[in-house]
Parts: sequence; structure tokens; C-alpha cells
Amino acid sequence: MKVLVTGGAGFIGSHVVNKLIRQGCRVTVADNLSTGSVNNLNQAAAFVQMDIRNPEILQLFESERFDAIVHLAAQTMVPKSLENPVYDSDVNIAGTLQILEAARKTGVKRVVFSSTAAVYGNTAAVPVREETALQPASFYGLSKWAVERYLALYQELYGLEYVVLRYANVYGERQGDFGEGGVISIFVRNICGGRPVTIFGDGGQTRDFVYAGDVAAANWLALGTTAKNSIYNIGTQTESSVNLLVEELAVISGKTVEKQYKSVREGDIYRSSLCNEKAVENLHWSPQTLLRDGLARTYASLTGVEHGCAT
Repeated sequence: MKVLVTGGAGFIGSHVVNKLIRQGCRVTVADNLSTGSVNNLNQAAAFVQMDIRNPEILQLFESERFDAIVHLAAQTMVPKSLENPVYDSDVNIAGTLQILEAARKTGVKRVVFSSTAAVYGNTAAVPVREETALQPASFYGLSKWAVERYLALYQELYGLEYVVLRYANVYGERQGDFGEGGVISIFVRNICGGRPVTIFGDGGQTRDFVYAGDVAAANWLALGTTAKNSIYNIGTQTESSVNLLVEELAVISGKTVEKQYKSVREGDIYRSSLCNEKAVENLHWSPQTLLRDGLARTYASLTGVEHGCAT
């Protein structure tokens, strides 16, 4: 299978690329390197440095004739979407439309799209199911929801298959400070530097932390599933508080951690956990990595040591 991975030099994208190559796919990565890094690239993948908003991306599609697209390239920061909703829309909606039009014009069979738990917003029903009414509390969540609707209409009008994966908070090796799971790398860096960690709110807010390797497996399964043209939550179905996250990192690092609490950030939701029953049943996917094990791997990758902090 010939697959284009947009954002494949990024944190999650690099895990997906590695998984697809291990499964025998011929992978091309398109990434503008705004948040990704050439150091994340798998040497077995072809690489094109290009922004998804560039109309010339059609030429890449015409020359390569991809079978499928895994679309991860996006603006993923909730605060940035609130500060600059025009930019958020330009990347996440207009950029995706460049991809969808190129896919339509060149006979791509399927698009696997990386969406987010942010489409749900604040909801009392946790864990959240796919059929829950969507009430995004940020322009980031809204832009991802808009793309989901575009995909459904492209399928109806043009027959372009899609699978939407709504990620919980993804973490793992090669993680930066960006996106929904970036708090982990920020916490690790502060802990290793002997600095306090900043918690916005009371620390009781929960997130569903899912390991990047498990997310990569979901993308691989989405490429081949017969349960297509559907939406799946990709999470652990477990709520973990920010306070618990700090405690786990303290155990892993062997450090005493000072916590500083600040006001809640606009657009942040309080409770988040995704019901994954639909993915388990239809994609035959389930998370394989326990939080402490995944955090230990992430910690080691960020600090360069298995135990104790890097000097």
C-alpha cells in the first residue's frame, strides 16, 4: 500500500510512519517542519517538505498516486486557536481541503483523519461516546469537527472513504510541548530542572492519556478496516487527573515535585475520557500500554536516562 502521511515528521506522525513501514507500506511524508523535525523521520520513508496549504501539493499526488492518506498535519494548540482562530481555520480546514481535493482528483481510496476529544467540549457523560452531542469549547475543536463533516460529504458526493480517529491526550517518545499531551514533556523538563510544575486549575481535572504507539496501531488498523466511513474514539477509557500525572512522574524520576496552581485557562475542559468500545469491536483495537509504563518510556526518551534526571 502506498500511503502519504501528512505531519509525519511530528510527534504522533513519526510513530504512525514507523508502524506503517513495519507493516510493509510504502510511505511518503509531507511536513512543513513547523513543529516536526527531520530527526523524527524514518529513513525508509520518502520526505517532501511542504505545507498542506500549498496548492502545489496536488503535483505530489499526481506523481505518486497514493492509495491512502493518513492526515495528521494540523494546528493542535487550544490556546493558539483562541488567540488566532483565522490561522487555526486556515491550517485545519483550508489545509485539509487541499488534501481532500488532491485525493479526490487522483483517485485516493481512503483518508484516515486525526481528530480530537476536543470536539466534545465539556460534558457530564464520561467516558464520552461517539454519538454524544458535540459542543467544542475551542476553535481547535470546532475546526476538527468541521473537517469531520467535510469528510462525510466528500464520501457522499465523491465516494472517498474515510475513517475518523478522535484521539484522547496522546503522549510518548519524541513528544514536544505542543498539542494536547504536551503537558507531560513540560512537566518532565521542569522536574528534571528542579523547578515547580505549573497546574492550571485545581489539578483535579482529568484527561485520558493514550500512548503514541497504541495510536499508531489504530491508524494502521483504520487503513484496512471494512468498518469504514465512521468515527472512532482512540483512548484508554480511563480518567487520570493532572495531580495523578505529577505523582506518577515523581515516582519515575525519584524527585520531590513542587506544584504551583494557577487560574484555569480559557477553553480547557475539566473532565475527559473516551469510551473506546466501538474501536474495540469494529477496529479490533485496544490500548496495550499502561500509563506508568508509557510515562517511563516517555521520561527516558526526554531525559536520555532510565532512572534519575539527566545532567
